[in-house]
Amino acid sequence: MKKKVWVSLILTAVMMATVACGNNAAKGTNDTTGSDTASKENGDKKSYKIAISQIVEHPSLDATREGFLQALKDAGINEGENLKVDYNNAQNDQTNNMTIAQKINSGDAELVLAIATPSAQAVVKEVKDKSILFAAVTDPLDAKLVTNLEKPGGNISGVSDTNPEAITKLMDFIAGSFPNVKNLGLVINEGESNSVMMAKLAEEALSKHGIKLVKAAITNTSEVKQAAESLIGRVDALYITLDNSVVSGADAIIQVAKEKDLPFFSSDRDTVEKGAFATVGFKYFDHGYQVGQMAVEILKNGKKPGDMPITVQQKLDIILNLKAAADQGIDVTDEMKAQVQDAEKNIIQ
Repeated sequence: MKKKVWVSLILTAVMMATVACGNNAAKGTNDTTGSDTASKENGDKKSYKIAISQIVEHPSLDATREGFLQALKDAGINEGENLKVDYNNAQNDQTNNMTIAQKINSGDAELVLAIATPSAQAVVKEVKDKSILFAAVTDPLDAKLVTNLEKPGGNISGVSDTNPEAITKLMDFIAGSFPNVKNLGLVINEGESNSVMMAKLAEEALSKHGIKLVKAAITNTSEVKQAAESLIGRVDALYITLDNSVVSGADAIIQVAKEKDLPFFSSDRDTVEKGAFATVGFKYFDHGYQVGQMAVEILKNGKKPGDMPITVQQKLDIILNLKAAADQGIDVTDEMKAQVQDAEKNIIQ
């Protein structure tokens, strides 16, 4: 994507204030019937219904959903009291994905949350008369969800989970901290436009350091382990983008990295918490919370999604997993640790 477009996106995000969120995730995501009146404590007597379309279950997307619901709860829109949630998971099946979008279109939800690019694309295609917000979408322009980031128009807005600066910073970290890495292996589903875009950004950043990106393609999650194994002997480290098919199979890459002493880098914090060594990123709970705040503006204050600028996550930091480092034969230096801004939160023991 063109650099000037992302600059516009980032500038827009900087102009919007980010409200700190609570630490407790919302518990339930199954369909429950809310009461007609909310409790006096939340002061909201209106009842609401939202629909959620999520492409697949994995920690980042689940945390996004939980953060979204927590933002609603903090604003007095509480599942089981005055909120009914129609939660749908496509299990990474495109037929299911379209069926869910069609079902939501014919339902009575007033707002739709689409989690991940494929879900957002299906919802935008099918749902025309409800407010739509998206989360965990890498490039809303390339995905053809909107044509303008500052004024998306229509019935849609949301938050992108990719700040291009995060990819560049991670590639710079790899080059500066691992001088022996000359070939970086990437397991990728090239059928996901978000993965292709992120891979291109990574490749451009790596080329400045003389590092080659070596790809191993998959078409579904069951192929992740074989793809990772195919990179053994050809690369010096492993990397994955925000690729839904690959992230769902990240355990297999963690296993290969541990067995072969290959440093493993991810584009999301949740995979680092599971066993990748490092990323430049943020908590997906916070990402979902940010989208949830937009939902509150729509549901309670009557804002139109098309008038709400699309933003990106701004608070970025290097995140290290020291146990994963030991498993992958990595000597974590003081210089590496010094690059972490919030060591208490982002150096995982």
